[in-house]
Amino acid sequence: MFEKLFKKKEAMDNNLYAPIEGEYIELEKIPDKVFASGMIGTGCGIVPKGEKVTAPVNGEIIMVADTKHAIGIKSEMGAEILLHIGLETVAMNGEGFEVLVKVGDKIKVGQDLLRFDLKKN
Repeated sequence: MFEKLFKKKEAMDNNLYAPIEGEYIELEKIPDKVFASGMIGTGCGIVPKGEKVTAPVNGEIIMVADTKHAIGIKSEMGAEILLHIGLETVAMNGEGFEVLVKVGDKIKVGQDLLRFDLKKN
């Protein structure tokens, strides 16, 4: 009867996990001035080995670009994270991308968020 009332709340995970397998690139070495300068925020680049992007945190989807190349997440801890796939991918107008989530979705670490065609990017 009181199970739900006294159930322990899951601990929040404040770790940030890699959203894709690949080679890590320091922010300053990303071949795009906007990203490399830190204008959009701190972060890093990853040269992908796969074609699937997964959730790096537990949280909520707060933005999906119309061109499907970027997803915004608000973590359980309140951090806002932008996952931007590729360089110059806005011009692709969504071609080669499949978004698997929508704004408002609650997500868990490792959950599939997006697939893309590496040959097109």
